[in-house]
Amino acid sequence: MAEITIDIKDWEKLSTKLKRKYNHLTDEDLVFEPGKEDQLIGHLATRLHRNRDYVIFTLKKGLINIDNNRL
Repeated sequence: MAEITIDIKDWEKLSTKLKRKYNHLTDEDLVFEPGKEDQLIGHLATRLHRNRDYVIFTLKKGLINIDNNRL
């Protein structure tokens, strides 16, 4: 099970933040279904050339201040 749970409503905002910070990510890279956080984390780790812990940290950071535009 993933170390993070993402609500679909929050994902809309979080994916926008990710696209701003990592402009090479495509809409296909940011497809997400609730309950499949592990798949998302693995895919983002590959696309960002970072490890799993970094991706989880980045996602959690974005969720903390979900209404803020910064990541």
